[in-house]
Amino acid sequence: MDPLTFIAEQKIAQAMKEKDFTSPEWKNKPLPLEDDRFVPDDLKMAYKILKNSGYLPPEIEDRKEVKRLEDLIESTQDEHERVKQMKKLNVLLMKVEAQRSFSSNIANQDDYYRKVVEKVTVRSKK
Repeated sequence: MDPLTFIAEQKIAQAMKEKDFTSPEWKNKPLPLEDDRFVPDDLKMAYKILKNSGYLPPEIEDRKEVKRLEDLIESTQDEHERVKQMKKLNVLLMKVEAQRSFSSNIANQDDYYRKVVEKVTVRSKK
C-alpha cells in the first residue's frame, strides 16, 4: 500500500470514529457545485487547490479591498479620514482598471457598441 492511500485510510477511519455520517443534513443531497465556468479547463484544478488553501487571485483580493474601503468610507464620520480613504480607493480603482485587458466602458468600444445598438429593438406596448 502506498503512503498516500495509507494516510487517506487513516483519515477516513478517524473521521468515522469522531463523527456521525448518518446526519440528515447531507443525506440524499448533491454536494454544492462551484461556479467555475469562466476558468479554463486546464487551470480548474490549480484554481481549486489555491482556493482551498486560502489563496485568491490578485484581482479578487483587489476587489475585496475596494469593497472594504467603500464600507469604511461610508461608515467614517471624520472628514479627514474619509478623504484619506477616498484617495486610497481612487488609486486602487486606477490600479484595477490598468490591470484589465479591456476597457469596462462600452462606449469606448465604438464598433461593438454600434453592433449592440443595431441588434436591440424597442417594442412598444399596444
